[in-house]
Amino acid sequence: MVVIHHNPDCGTSRNVLNIIKAAGYTPTVIEYLKEGWTKAQLLALFAATNLTPKTALRVSKSPAQELGLLSEDVTEETILEAMLEYPILVNRPIVCSEKGVKLCRPSETVLDLLEKWPEDEFYKEDGERVITTA
Repeated sequence: MVVIHHNPDCGTSRNVLNIIKAAGYTPTVIEYLKEGWTKAQLLALFAATNLTPKTALRVSKSPAQELGLLSEDVTEETILEAMLEYPILVNRPIVCSEKGVKLCRPSETVLDLLEKWPEDEFYKEDGERVITTA
């Protein structure tokens, strides 16, 4: 089983989802912007990925700066509470499989979590990088 916490507007997230599907998996897709997060869910994901709210904080294309979350004195709890209110603040995609849990940036990081890989070369949607899986 493969689970992806996915944002369909994010190119990296789309690349990861496409890699998973090209490898033959039918993942459970959680669109966290629609569903939101629970505190327990985020804490479990962060523990599994060895991340903290600060290291999982998405700083670009998010309201992190406007919310004052980039200041050195902001606590982990403050960031976590902001992530619950603004799900876009969590960097993505986070993928869970039998092999573990990872924040899959760059896209090819997801290969570490898959028992089987796409059979052919895989091109990211930007066309610039090739993932060679053979």
